[in-house]
Amino acid sequence: MEDQVDREDATATAEAVRSGASDARAVTERAIARIEKLDPGLNAVIHRRFAEALAEIDAGLPDGPLRGVPVLVKDLGTQVAGLPAAGGSRLFTGGAADRDSELVARYRRAGMVVLGTTNTPELGLNASTEPILHGPTRNPWSAAHSPGGSSGGSAAAVAAGMVPVAHASDGGGSIRIPSAACGLFGLKPSRGRVSPAPQPSTLSGLVSGHHAVTTTVRDSALLLDIAAGPLPGDAYAAPTPSETFTASARRDPGRLRVGLITSLPDGPAVHPASADAAVAAARLCERLGHEVTELTAPYRTAEVGPASAVVMGSDLVARVDARLDQLGRQLADDDLEPFTRLLYDTYSRLGAADVSRALRRMQEIGWEVGAAFRAVDVLLSPTLAQPTPRIGLLDTRRPETVYEHASVYAAFTSVHNVTGMPAMSVPFGRDGEGLPLGVQFAADLGGEGLLLSLAAQLEAAAPWPRGAVLR
Repeated sequence: MEDQVDREDATATAEAVRSGASDARAVTERAIARIEKLDPGLNAVIHRRFAEALAEIDAGLPDGPLRGVPVLVKDLGTQVAGLPAAGGSRLFTGGAADRDSELVARYRRAGMVVLGTTNTPELGLNASTEPILHGPTRNPWSAAHSPGGSSGGSAAAVAAGMVPVAHASDGGGSIRIPSAACGLFGLKPSRGRVSPAPQPSTLSGLVSGHHAVTTTVRDSALLLDIAAGPLPGDAYAAPTPSETFTASARRDPGRLRVGLITSLPDGPAVHPASADAAVAAARLCERLGHEVTELTAPYRTAEVGPASAVVMGSDLVARVDARLDQLGRQLADDDLEPFTRLLYDTYSRLGAADVSRALRRMQEIGWEVGAAFRAVDVLLSPTLAQPTPRIGLLDTRRPETVYEHASVYAAFTSVHNVTGMPAMSVPFGRDGEGLPLGVQFAADLGGEGLLLSLAAQLEAAAPWPRGAVLR
Protein backbone atom coordinates (compact mmCIF):
# COMPACT_ATOMS: atom_id res chain seq x y z
CA MET A 1 0.00 0.00 0.00
CA GLU A 2 1.13 3.53 -0.63
CA ASP A 3 2.74 5.42 2.22
CA GLN A 4 0.67 8.59 2.03
CA VAL A 5 -2.52 9.56 0.23
CA ASP A 6 -4.41 12.77 -0.32
CA ARG A 7 -5.27 14.02 3.18
CA GLU A 8 -7.58 16.95 2.41
CA ASP A 9 -10.48 16.91 4.84
CA ALA A 10 -14.11 17.20 3.79
CA THR A 11 -14.24 20.95 4.44
CA ALA A 12 -11.20 21.63 2.23
CA THR A 13 -12.53 19.28 -0.45
CA ALA A 14 -15.86 21.13 -0.56
CA GLU A 15 -14.06 24.47 -0.72
CA ALA A 16 -12.00 23.24 -3.68
CA VAL A 17 -15.14 22.11 -5.51
CA ARG A 18 -16.91 25.37 -4.72
CA SER A 19 -14.01 27.52 -5.93
CA GLY A 20 -13.53 25.53 -9.13
CA ALA A 21 -10.07 24.33 -8.12
CA SER A 22 -11.48 20.81 -8.42
CA ASP A 23 -14.78 19.27 -9.44
CA ALA A 24 -17.05 16.71 -7.84
CA ARG A 25 -16.52 14.05 -10.50
CA ALA A 26 -12.74 14.24 -10.24
CA VAL A 27 -12.89 14.11 -6.44
CA THR A 28 -15.18 11.10 -6.53
CA GLU A 29 -13.14 9.28 -9.15
CA ARG A 30 -10.04 9.69 -6.97
CA ALA A 31 -11.94 8.27 -3.99
CA ILE A 32 -13.15 5.33 -6.06
CA ALA A 33 -9.59 4.66 -7.23
CA ARG A 34 -8.33 4.68 -3.65
CA ILE A 35 -11.07 2.27 -2.54
CA GLU A 36 -10.28 -0.09 -5.41
CA LYS A 37 -6.56 0.04 -4.61
CA LEU A 38 -6.62 -0.10 -0.82
CA ASP A 39 -9.73 -2.00 0.18
CA PRO A 40 -8.58 -5.49 -0.90
CA GLY A 41 -6.06 -5.34 1.96
CA LEU A 42 -8.47 -3.83 4.50
CA ASN A 43 -11.98 -5.14 3.72
CA ALA A 44 -13.70 -1.96 4.88
CA VAL A 45 -16.23 -1.39 2.08
CA ILE A 46 -18.79 -4.16 1.65
CA HIS A 47 -21.27 -2.70 -0.84
CA ARG A 48 -20.46 -0.20 -3.59
CA ARG A 49 -22.51 2.15 -5.78
CA PHE A 50 -19.81 3.81 -7.86
CA ALA A 51 -21.70 4.03 -11.16
CA GLU A 52 -24.79 5.41 -9.44
CA ALA A 53 -22.71 8.00 -7.60
CA LEU A 54 -21.07 9.26 -10.79
CA ALA A 55 -24.47 9.41 -12.50
CA GLU A 56 -25.82 11.53 -9.62
CA ILE A 57 -22.91 13.94 -10.02
CA ASP A 58 -23.53 14.22 -13.75
CA ALA A 59 -27.22 14.91 -13.10
CA GLY A 60 -26.31 17.74 -10.70
CA LEU A 61 -25.74 17.72 -6.94
CA PRO A 62 -27.55 19.93 -4.43
CA ASP A 63 -25.63 23.10 -3.67
CA GLY A 64 -25.03 22.24 -0.03
CA PRO A 65 -22.09 22.89 2.29
CA LEU A 66 -20.35 19.61 1.39
CA ARG A 67 -21.18 19.44 -2.31
CA GLY A 68 -18.95 16.94 -4.07
CA VAL A 69 -17.54 15.29 -0.93
CA PRO A 70 -17.60 11.45 -1.07
CA VAL A 71 -18.86 9.59 1.99
CA LEU A 72 -19.37 5.99 3.11
CA VAL A 73 -22.22 4.83 5.35
CA LYS A 74 -21.96 2.18 8.06
CA ASP A 75 -24.15 -0.84 7.38
CA LEU A 76 -25.96 -0.75 10.72
CA GLY A 77 -29.07 1.14 11.77
CA THR A 78 -28.87 3.30 8.65
CA GLN A 79 -29.80 2.40 5.10
CA VAL A 80 -28.89 3.55 1.58
CA ALA A 81 -31.55 3.12 -1.08
CA GLY A 82 -30.68 0.26 -3.42
CA LEU A 83 -28.06 -1.34 -1.17
CA PRO A 84 -28.40 -4.31 1.19
CA ALA A 85 -28.80 -3.43 4.86
CA ALA A 86 -27.92 -6.61 6.76
CA GLY A 87 -26.01 -5.17 9.71
CA GLY A 88 -23.28 -7.77 9.29
CA SER A 89 -25.73 -10.61 9.91
CA ARG A 90 -26.56 -13.61 7.73
CA LEU A 91 -30.10 -13.56 9.09
CA PHE A 92 -30.75 -10.14 7.55
CA THR A 93 -29.31 -10.74 4.07
CA GLY A 94 -31.47 -10.62 0.96
CA GLY A 95 -33.10 -7.66 -0.70
CA ALA A 96 -32.14 -4.02 -0.70
CA ALA A 97 -33.30 -0.88 1.09
CA ASP A 98 -36.14 0.89 -0.68
CA ARG A 99 -35.25 4.34 0.67
CA ASP A 100 -32.54 6.29 2.43
CA SER A 101 -32.47 6.80 6.15
CA GLU A 102 -33.14 10.39 7.19
CA LEU A 103 -29.46 10.87 8.02
CA VAL A 104 -28.38 9.71 4.56
CA ALA A 105 -31.00 12.00 3.00
CA ARG A 106 -29.50 14.91 4.95
CA TYR A 107 -26.04 14.02 3.69
CA ARG A 108 -27.36 14.03 0.14
CA ARG A 109 -29.11 17.38 0.61
CA ALA A 110 -25.76 18.75 1.77
CA GLY A 111 -24.34 17.69 -1.62
CA MET A 112 -22.42 14.63 -0.43
CA VAL A 113 -21.81 11.67 -2.73
CA VAL A 114 -22.62 8.27 -1.19
CA LEU A 115 -20.18 5.63 -2.48
CA GLY A 116 -21.29 2.59 -0.49
CA THR A 117 -21.53 0.96 2.90
CA THR A 118 -18.91 -0.22 5.39
CA ASN A 119 -18.30 -3.38 7.37
CA THR A 120 -19.60 -3.88 10.91
CA PRO A 121 -19.65 -6.77 13.38
CA GLU A 122 -22.92 -8.68 13.47
CA LEU A 123 -25.61 -6.22 14.60
CA GLY A 124 -22.88 -4.06 16.15
CA LEU A 125 -22.32 -6.45 19.05
CA ASN A 126 -18.53 -6.42 19.22
CA ALA A 127 -15.67 -4.01 19.86
CA SER A 128 -13.92 -5.45 16.80
CA THR A 129 -15.16 -5.68 13.20
CA GLU A 130 -14.87 -9.39 12.39
CA PRO A 131 -18.26 -10.62 11.13
CA ILE A 132 -18.57 -14.10 9.66
CA LEU A 133 -20.71 -12.66 6.84
CA HIS A 134 -18.06 -10.36 5.35
CA GLY A 135 -14.85 -11.33 7.16
CA PRO A 136 -12.62 -9.10 9.29
CA THR A 137 -11.71 -5.51 8.56
CA ARG A 138 -8.05 -4.70 9.20
CA ASN A 139 -6.47 -1.64 10.73
CA PRO A 140 -4.60 0.54 8.19
CA TRP A 141 -1.84 1.12 10.74
CA SER A 142 -1.23 -2.63 11.06
CA ALA A 143 -3.01 -5.39 9.16
CA ALA A 144 -2.56 -7.74 12.11
CA HIS A 145 -4.72 -5.50 14.29
CA SER A 146 -8.39 -4.71 14.50
CA PRO A 147 -9.75 -1.27 13.55
CA GLY A 148 -12.10 -1.54 16.53
CA GLY A 149 -15.86 -1.77 16.36
CA SER A 150 -18.53 -1.54 15.68
CA SER A 151 -17.76 1.28 13.19
CA GLY A 152 -14.51 -0.43 12.20
CA GLY A 153 -15.19 -0.41 8.46
CA SER A 154 -15.86 3.32 8.47
CA ALA A 155 -12.81 4.07 10.61
CA ALA A 156 -10.50 1.95 8.46
CA ALA A 157 -11.77 3.64 5.30
CA VAL A 158 -11.19 7.15 6.64
CA ALA A 159 -7.83 6.32 8.23
CA ALA A 160 -6.64 4.82 4.95
CA GLY A 161 -7.73 7.92 3.03
CA MET A 162 -10.43 6.25 0.92
CA VAL A 163 -12.87 9.02 1.86
CA PRO A 164 -12.40 12.07 4.09
CA VAL A 165 -15.32 11.23 6.39
CA ALA A 166 -17.67 8.31 7.02
CA HIS A 167 -20.87 7.71 8.93
CA ALA A 168 -20.59 5.83 12.21
CA SER A 169 -22.81 4.92 15.16
CA ASP A 170 -22.17 4.33 18.84
CA GLY A 171 -24.07 2.13 21.30
CA GLY A 172 -21.28 1.40 23.76
CA GLY A 173 -18.26 3.12 22.27
CA SER A 174 -18.64 2.20 18.61
CA ILE A 175 -17.56 5.62 17.30
CA ARG A 176 -14.91 6.28 19.95
CA ILE A 177 -13.30 2.81 20.07
CA PRO A 178 -12.46 2.63 16.33
CA SER A 179 -11.47 6.30 16.35
CA ALA A 180 -8.91 5.55 19.04
CA ALA A 181 -7.71 2.41 17.24
CA CYS A 182 -7.32 4.20 13.91
CA GLY A 183 -6.06 7.62 15.01
CA LEU A 184 -9.24 9.56 14.16
CA PHE A 185 -11.49 12.09 15.82
CA GLY A 186 -14.79 10.57 16.90
CA LEU A 187 -17.65 12.36 18.65
CA LYS A 188 -20.66 10.54 20.07
CA PRO A 189 -23.44 13.15 20.28
CA SER A 190 -26.00 13.57 23.03
CA ARG A 191 -28.96 11.21 23.15
CA GLY A 192 -31.53 12.24 20.56
CA ARG A 193 -29.26 14.62 18.64
CA VAL A 194 -29.65 12.74 15.32
CA SER A 195 -32.93 11.15 14.23
CA PRO A 196 -32.83 7.36 13.65
CA ALA A 197 -35.71 7.48 11.14
CA PRO A 198 -37.03 5.40 9.50
CA GLN A 199 -35.74 2.55 11.67
CA PRO A 200 -37.41 2.49 15.10
CA SER A 201 -34.60 2.02 17.57
CA THR A 202 -36.83 1.00 20.51
CA LEU A 203 -34.86 0.77 23.74
CA SER A 204 -31.45 0.69 22.06
CA GLY A 205 -32.00 4.29 20.98
CA LEU A 206 -31.53 5.30 24.60
CA VAL A 207 -27.88 4.28 24.41
CA SER A 208 -27.07 4.40 20.69
CA GLY A 209 -26.63 7.40 18.40
CA HIS A 210 -25.37 8.28 14.93
CA HIS A 211 -22.62 10.60 13.75
CA ALA A 212 -19.26 10.15 12.00
CA VAL A 213 -15.54 9.47 12.13
CA THR A 214 -13.31 12.24 10.75
CA THR A 215 -9.71 13.40 10.52
CA THR A 216 -10.45 16.95 11.70
CA VAL A 217 -12.63 18.60 14.31
CA ARG A 218 -14.12 21.06 11.83
CA ASP A 219 -15.41 18.20 9.66
CA SER A 220 -17.12 16.61 12.66
CA ALA A 221 -18.73 19.92 13.61
CA LEU A 222 -20.01 20.60 10.10
CA LEU A 223 -21.35 17.07 9.69
CA LEU A 224 -23.18 17.40 12.99
CA ASP A 225 -24.75 20.66 11.83
CA ILE A 226 -25.97 18.78 8.76
CA ALA A 227 -27.18 15.71 10.66
CA ALA A 228 -28.63 17.18 13.85
CA GLY A 229 -32.26 17.92 14.56
CA PRO A 230 -35.29 15.75 15.32
CA LEU A 231 -38.10 14.78 13.01
CA PRO A 232 -41.65 15.40 14.20
CA GLY A 233 -42.64 12.31 16.15
CA ASP A 234 -39.14 11.31 17.31
CA ALA A 235 -39.35 9.78 20.78
CA TYR A 236 -36.82 12.22 22.28
CA ALA A 237 -34.51 15.01 21.19
CA ALA A 238 -31.34 16.61 22.56
CA PRO A 239 -31.42 20.22 23.81
CA THR A 240 -31.26 22.78 21.00
CA PRO A 241 -27.80 24.41 20.91
CA SER A 242 -27.43 28.19 21.13
CA GLU A 243 -25.11 28.27 18.11
CA THR A 244 -24.03 26.01 15.27
CA PHE A 245 -21.54 23.30 16.06
CA THR A 246 -19.25 24.83 13.43
CA ALA A 247 -19.29 28.10 15.38
CA SER A 248 -18.56 26.22 18.61
CA ALA A 249 -15.51 24.57 17.04
CA ARG A 250 -14.16 28.02 16.09
CA ARG A 251 -14.40 29.67 19.49
CA ASP A 252 -12.11 29.53 22.49
CA PRO A 253 -13.48 27.13 25.13
CA GLY A 254 -12.43 29.42 27.98
CA ARG A 255 -10.84 28.09 31.14
CA LEU A 256 -12.28 24.63 31.81
CA ARG A 257 -12.31 22.42 34.88
CA VAL A 258 -11.07 19.00 33.73
CA GLY A 259 -11.64 15.87 35.82
CA LEU A 260 -8.94 13.25 35.10
CA ILE A 261 -9.77 9.54 35.51
CA THR A 262 -7.03 7.00 34.79
CA SER A 263 -8.30 3.88 36.57
CA LEU A 264 -11.49 1.98 37.28
CA PRO A 265 -11.47 0.58 40.84
CA ASP A 266 -14.00 -2.14 40.03
CA GLY A 267 -13.13 -2.47 36.35
CA PRO A 268 -10.43 -3.99 34.18
CA ALA A 269 -6.77 -3.12 34.53
CA VAL A 270 -5.71 -0.09 32.53
CA HIS A 271 -2.62 -0.48 30.36
CA PRO A 272 0.15 1.97 31.32
CA ALA A 273 0.25 3.38 27.77
CA SER A 274 -3.47 4.17 27.94
CA ALA A 275 -3.21 5.83 31.33
CA ASP A 276 -0.09 7.73 30.29
CA ALA A 277 -1.87 9.13 27.24
CA ALA A 278 -4.65 10.51 29.44
CA VAL A 279 -2.12 12.03 31.85
CA ALA A 280 -0.23 13.61 28.94
CA ALA A 281 -3.49 15.06 27.61
CA ALA A 282 -4.21 16.46 31.08
CA ARG A 283 -0.79 18.12 31.17
CA LEU A 284 -1.49 19.70 27.77
CA CYS A 285 -4.82 20.96 29.11
CA GLU A 286 -2.96 22.58 31.99
CA ARG A 287 -0.53 24.27 29.60
CA LEU A 288 -3.52 25.61 27.70
CA GLY A 289 -4.81 27.21 30.90
CA HIS A 290 -7.34 24.64 32.09
CA GLU A 291 -7.60 23.38 35.66
CA VAL A 292 -7.09 19.62 36.09
CA THR A 293 -8.27 17.61 39.09
CA GLU A 294 -7.78 13.88 39.53
CA LEU A 295 -11.06 12.06 40.17
CA THR A 296 -12.31 8.62 41.04
CA ALA A 297 -14.68 7.31 38.38
CA PRO A 298 -18.22 8.45 39.36
CA TYR A 299 -19.72 5.10 38.31
CA ARG A 300 -19.20 1.38 38.74
CA THR A 301 -18.46 -0.60 35.59
CA ALA A 302 -20.07 -3.64 37.21
CA GLU A 303 -23.39 -1.78 37.15
CA VAL A 304 -23.04 0.06 33.83
CA GLY A 305 -22.47 -3.10 31.79
CA PRO A 306 -25.48 -5.12 32.94
CA ALA A 307 -27.88 -2.19 32.65
CA SER A 308 -26.75 -1.45 29.11
CA ALA A 309 -26.76 -5.14 28.19
CA VAL A 310 -30.41 -5.58 29.19
CA VAL A 311 -31.52 -2.61 27.10
CA MET A 312 -29.46 -3.66 24.08
CA GLY A 313 -30.31 -7.34 24.57
CA SER A 314 -34.05 -6.75 24.63
CA ASP A 315 -33.76 -4.78 21.41
CA LEU A 316 -31.74 -7.60 19.84
CA VAL A 317 -34.49 -10.07 20.65
CA ALA A 318 -37.13 -7.78 19.19
CA ARG A 319 -35.13 -7.31 15.97
CA VAL A 320 -34.42 -10.99 15.47
CA ASP A 321 -38.01 -12.00 16.22
CA ALA A 322 -39.35 -9.39 13.80
CA ARG A 323 -37.03 -10.71 11.09
CA LEU A 324 -38.13 -14.29 11.69
CA ASP A 325 -41.77 -13.21 11.50
CA GLN A 326 -40.99 -11.50 8.20
CA LEU A 327 -39.35 -14.67 6.87
CA GLY A 328 -42.11 -16.88 8.30
CA ARG A 329 -39.81 -19.40 9.94
CA GLN A 330 -37.95 -20.38 13.09
CA LEU A 331 -34.37 -19.45 13.94
CA ALA A 332 -31.87 -21.74 12.21
CA ASP A 333 -28.56 -22.82 13.71
CA ASP A 334 -26.48 -20.78 11.26
CA ASP A 335 -28.61 -17.61 11.28
CA LEU A 336 -26.59 -15.93 14.01
CA GLU A 337 -22.97 -16.01 15.09
CA PRO A 338 -22.37 -18.01 18.31
CA PHE A 339 -21.90 -14.90 20.45
CA THR A 340 -25.04 -13.24 19.04
CA ARG A 341 -26.99 -16.47 19.54
CA LEU A 342 -25.84 -16.62 23.16
CA LEU A 343 -27.07 -13.07 23.72
CA TYR A 344 -30.37 -13.79 21.96
CA ASP A 345 -31.03 -16.89 24.07
CA THR A 346 -30.06 -15.07 27.27
CA TYR A 347 -32.19 -11.98 26.75
CA SER A 348 -35.16 -13.88 25.34
CA ARG A 349 -35.79 -14.86 28.96
CA LEU A 350 -36.11 -11.25 30.14
CA GLY A 351 -39.34 -10.13 31.73
CA ALA A 352 -40.84 -6.65 31.72
CA ALA A 353 -39.68 -6.11 35.30
CA ASP A 354 -36.08 -6.90 34.27
CA VAL A 355 -36.18 -4.22 31.61
CA SER A 356 -37.78 -1.74 33.99
CA ARG A 357 -35.09 -2.34 36.58
CA ALA A 358 -32.38 -1.78 33.98
CA LEU A 359 -33.97 1.49 32.87
CA ARG A 360 -34.25 2.66 36.47
CA ARG A 361 -30.60 1.82 37.09
CA MET A 362 -29.59 3.70 33.94
CA GLN A 363 -31.30 6.80 35.28
CA GLU A 364 -29.54 6.42 38.62
CA ILE A 365 -26.17 6.11 36.85
CA GLY A 366 -27.01 9.24 34.89
CA TRP A 367 -27.56 11.18 38.11
CA GLU A 368 -24.36 9.77 39.63
CA VAL A 369 -22.24 10.80 36.66
CA GLY A 370 -24.15 14.06 36.32
CA ALA A 371 -23.19 15.01 39.86
CA ALA A 372 -19.54 15.10 38.78
CA PHE A 373 -20.31 18.01 36.45
CA ARG A 374 -21.05 20.23 39.44
CA ALA A 375 -17.30 20.28 40.09
CA VAL A 376 -15.87 19.89 36.57
CA ASP A 377 -16.83 20.87 33.04
CA VAL A 378 -15.42 17.81 31.27
CA LEU A 379 -14.25 14.33 32.25
CA LEU A 380 -10.97 13.06 30.75
CA SER A 381 -9.96 9.39 30.58
CA PRO A 382 -8.31 6.92 28.23
CA THR A 383 -10.64 5.89 25.42
CA LEU A 384 -9.50 2.26 25.61
CA ALA A 385 -8.39 0.50 28.78
CA GLN A 386 -6.07 -1.67 26.70
CA PRO A 387 -4.28 -0.98 23.39
CA THR A 388 -5.83 -1.95 20.07
CA PRO A 389 -6.52 -5.72 19.92
CA ARG A 390 -5.13 -8.04 17.31
CA ILE A 391 -7.48 -9.70 14.85
CA GLY A 392 -8.94 -12.83 16.46
CA LEU A 393 -8.90 -11.75 20.10
CA LEU A 394 -12.57 -10.77 19.87
CA ASP A 395 -13.67 -13.72 17.72
CA THR A 396 -17.44 -14.13 18.13
CA ARG A 397 -17.14 -17.83 17.42
CA ARG A 398 -15.78 -18.10 20.98
CA PRO A 399 -18.68 -16.66 22.98
CA GLU A 400 -17.18 -17.90 26.24
CA THR A 401 -14.36 -15.33 25.95
CA VAL A 402 -15.50 -12.59 23.59
CA TYR A 403 -17.78 -10.83 26.08
CA GLU A 404 -15.02 -10.68 28.66
CA HIS A 405 -12.62 -9.12 26.16
CA ALA A 406 -15.20 -6.80 24.57
CA SER A 407 -16.21 -5.38 27.94
CA VAL A 408 -12.59 -4.35 28.54
CA TYR A 409 -12.62 -2.17 25.44
CA ALA A 410 -15.91 -0.49 26.42
CA ALA A 411 -14.98 0.05 30.07
CA PHE A 412 -14.46 3.82 29.70
CA THR A 413 -16.93 4.42 26.86
CA SER A 414 -20.17 2.58 27.63
CA VAL A 415 -21.11 4.73 30.63
CA HIS A 416 -21.63 7.75 28.39
CA ASN A 417 -24.09 5.75 26.28
CA VAL A 418 -26.01 4.81 29.41
CA THR A 419 -26.16 8.46 30.53
CA GLY A 420 -26.83 9.81 27.03
CA MET A 421 -24.07 12.39 27.48
CA PRO A 422 -21.77 13.40 24.60
CA ALA A 423 -18.22 12.06 24.53
CA MET A 424 -15.35 12.22 22.07
CA SER A 425 -12.13 10.34 21.36
CA VAL A 426 -9.16 12.53 20.45
CA PRO A 427 -5.96 11.04 18.95
CA PHE A 428 -3.12 11.29 21.46
CA GLY A 429 0.16 9.42 21.03
CA ARG A 430 1.09 5.87 20.06
CA ASP A 431 1.41 2.58 21.92
CA GLY A 432 4.47 0.33 22.02
CA GLU A 433 3.62 -1.18 18.64
CA GLY A 434 3.26 2.20 16.97
CA LEU A 435 -0.54 2.11 16.81
CA PRO A 436 -2.58 5.19 17.74
CA LEU A 437 -3.93 5.88 21.20
CA GLY A 438 -6.99 7.95 21.99
CA VAL A 439 -8.15 9.92 25.00
CA GLN A 440 -11.80 10.50 25.82
CA PHE A 441 -13.49 13.71 26.94
CA ALA A 442 -17.13 13.73 28.06
CA ALA A 443 -19.52 16.57 28.90
CA ASP A 444 -22.99 16.95 30.35
CA LEU A 445 -26.05 16.43 28.15
CA GLY A 446 -26.08 18.92 25.29
CA GLY A 447 -22.39 19.68 25.67
CA GLU A 448 -21.21 18.83 22.15
CA GLY A 449 -20.34 22.47 21.47
CA LEU A 450 -18.09 22.60 24.52
CA LEU A 451 -16.35 19.37 23.47
CA LEU A 452 -15.82 20.60 19.91
CA SER A 453 -14.32 23.90 21.07
CA LEU A 454 -11.92 22.03 23.36
CA ALA A 455 -11.09 19.49 20.65
CA ALA A 456 -10.24 22.23 18.18
CA GLN A 457 -7.93 23.82 20.75
CA LEU A 458 -6.19 20.48 21.38
CA GLU A 459 -5.93 19.80 17.63
CA ALA A 460 -4.20 23.15 17.09
CA ALA A 461 -1.85 22.67 20.05
CA ALA A 462 -0.83 19.08 19.24
CA PRO A 463 -1.78 18.25 15.63
CA TRP A 464 -2.47 14.60 14.92
CA PRO A 465 -1.83 12.66 11.68
CA ARG A 466 -4.64 12.82 9.13
CA GLY A 467 -5.01 9.10 8.85
CA ALA A 468 -2.68 6.15 8.94
CA VAL A 469 0.87 5.87 7.70
CA LEU A 470 0.05 2.82 5.66
CA ARG A 471 2.38 -0.12 6.01
